[in-house]
Amino acid sequence: MGTRLSRTCLNGGILLIVVCCTSLPAAEPVLFPRIDGPAWTVAGDPDLGKWTAARQQPVDFGIWRAGDGTWQLWSCIRGTRCGGNTRLFYRWEGKKLTEKDWKPMGIAMTADEKYGEASGGLQAPHVIRIGGVYQMFYGNWHGICLARSPHGKKFDRVFQRGNNTQMFTEDTPQVRANTRDAMVLAIGDTYYCYYTAYPHRKGAVYCRTSRDLQKWSESKIVAYGGRAGTGPGSAECPHVVYRHGWCYLFRTQRYGRDGRTSVYRSKDPMDFGVEDDRFFVGTLPVAAPEIIRDGDRDYIASLLPSLKGIRVARLEWAPRADPR
Repeated sequence: MGTRLSRTCLNGGILLIVVCCTSLPAAEPVLFPRIDGPAWTVAGDPDLGKWTAARQQPVDFGIWRAGDGTWQLWSCIRGTRCGGNTRLFYRWEGKKLTEKDWKPMGIAMTADEKYGEASGGLQAPHVIRIGGVYQMFYGNWHGICLARSPHGKKFDRVFQRGNNTQMFTEDTPQVRANTRDAMVLAIGDTYYCYYTAYPHRKGAVYCRTSRDLQKWSESKIVAYGGRAGTGPGSAECPHVVYRHGWCYLFRTQRYGRDGRTSVYRSKDPMDFGVEDDRFFVGTLPVAAPEIIRDGDRDYIASLLPSLKGIRVARLEWAPRADPR
């Protein structure tokens, strides 16, 4: 609401101030993702046979619908006895996204050093379907790799140069940045690959773009610093979705019982704030979230606070006052 002042002279020289009101456009409400009701556990702590360890944890994961209609969940299990960096991929299968306790399907993939992958170094699988082919983006401890499947269950590595699976990295011979946690969002004819890395122990969200999943642009930091911090774990598991005309970035800072993910909203998929919080809209008490669309409803999957499984809950987008 704006005001305009006018002056009118009355008898005796008294000055009357008349306040005239003018209408201004109402501010657009800030829609914030809100967990709608209790979550249900879809995956627990798996039996890895000889590689099972008491302290193992299912962490970064991907969920998608396979060609036969079943739901697939692959998680990076860390702290196992597989050697090296202790990580491998395990798979579960569910008939419905809304059912509990999906069926354990066994170890899905392990790192292979002859392909340039660090021993026990598989990280954060993420799958999207493009033109009838399932594309899995994952980390090899040093960079981002790709595997493909015609049906969305068993994946074959895509080789880049010789027997190497790595497409790109923020690592250099001098600086190890642990480039990881890739996810891909399609906007128009462009694919945006978001991921995290921490060169010099400074964690940031990076993005590269491509139109064919083969040639990728140079990287750009799209989120860094601000209230989420600049430490090596300040930009974990970046996940971006396009909703209601905005791009929303979910960026995790803490795992476990005090899990925390910061949420940002921007019109530009290449800018969520670098050393500022102008796009920050709030936090969620979850870690490593993935937003899943099923029909006309959104769901949010995240880690159990115990780090011994993965849960799913309904998600809605509700108006919230802009914290700025």
